[in-house]
Amino acid sequence: MLLLVGDDWAEDHHDVELQDETGRRLGRARLPEGIAGMARLHAMIGGHVGEDDDEPVQVIVGIETERGPWVQALIAAGYLVYAINPLQVARYRERHGVSGAKSDAGDAHTLADMVRTDRHQLRPVAGDSDLAEAVKVITRAHKTLIWDKTRHLLRLRRALLDFFPAAAAAYDDLAAPDVLQLLDTAPDPVSAAALGTEQIAAALRGARRRDIPGKTAKIQAALRAPHLSLPGVVAGAYAATVRTQVAILTVLAAQIEAMQGQVEAHFGQHPDAEIYRSQPGLGVLLGARVLAEFGDDKTRYVDAKARKNYAGTSPITRQSGKKKIVLARYVHNDRLIDALGLQAFAALGGSPGARAYHDQQQARGAGHRAALRQLGNRLVGILHGCLKTGTTYDEDTAWAHHQKDHELAA
Repeated sequence: MLLLVGDDWAEDHHDVELQDETGRRLGRARLPEGIAGMARLHAMIGGHVGEDDDEPVQVIVGIETERGPWVQALIAAGYLVYAINPLQVARYRERHGVSGAKSDAGDAHTLADMVRTDRHQLRPVAGDSDLAEAVKVITRAHKTLIWDKTRHLLRLRRALLDFFPAAAAAYDDLAAPDVLQLLDTAPDPVSAAALGTEQIAAALRGARRRDIPGKTAKIQAALRAPHLSLPGVVAGAYAATVRTQVAILTVLAAQIEAMQGQVEAHFGQHPDAEIYRSQPGLGVLLGARVLAEFGDDKTRYVDAKARKNYAGTSPITRQSGKKKIVLARYVHNDRLIDALGLQAFAALGGSPGARAYHDQQQARGAGHRAALRQLGNRLVGILHGCLKTGTTYDEDTAWAHHQKDHELAA
């Protein structure tokens, strides 16, 4: 017996529809988030399972997320859960109507239809271990803090360029602790020009800078150079925003460092950590990010191609008639593709095979970015092989086949 559930979730409730395998609607309800709602869902499903029915029952759920206690409770109940991209749901809805009408109950119906008719095209929620899930939570939080830091740095730089460009010229690294200290002490042109030699030198010493006298003189000269100015009240308003950004950046820097320790601790406990760390270009942080986004479900990727497609490193081909083009994938997991791109770049300096592969792509006419994408795609395949066999990376083994093909072509 097969029961299909479409679950359109919101922050505080779920619209669900229950269907049988013929598409007949068996029930529809709006359930509250939490234990009460889950109990009602179980009761709703149980009401359509006969007590004397010896036929095994399989419950399949379609929902637009793979995270949260609700999804974990569905999996724990033994239901097969498919996390479906909202874009796929929208496109599927258009197959049956072009009016543009949309409702939560209608989306629940669409999700139930999708797992009934098209689940062979969908990907079930991966059965990752609790430790892999913990690594994902920590690494995503760490990376989000880094992205937030970059945003606030850009805002700080923009504010300085708007009213105090001398500071942007004097300080080469706005994220450095000594620069943040000086900006907090003197966030406007007047107070910055009044900074003494010892104040600047003390900040540089605290950050363990070299050539303190030379750097002090350079900073002081830049801050005291003639410049265009804004009215005092406007400059004061900008100074307040600078101090706010400095405070935020100081906190972010401390939390990024603390969260990095958590990433290292969680990643180090994972049984696949050694395999990830052995890959060229992958250290602890990048290795943890790649593990987090790939997960550790051994059955998730049937082959290296499946892992490459999920990573978004493999190209896509568009062909119509005599026209055929090969393009990079632009729909992908941003966190994973970012980590794999950094790995490919770092591998150039640590792996002769990676460098040779990159250079060969460029010799064929590929640009640097395209060559890096192809290298990243190749490294994903190598990682898949290592994980499948449970072995660490070996330079000769990884590139032996490619090197042989290159020699034959030559």
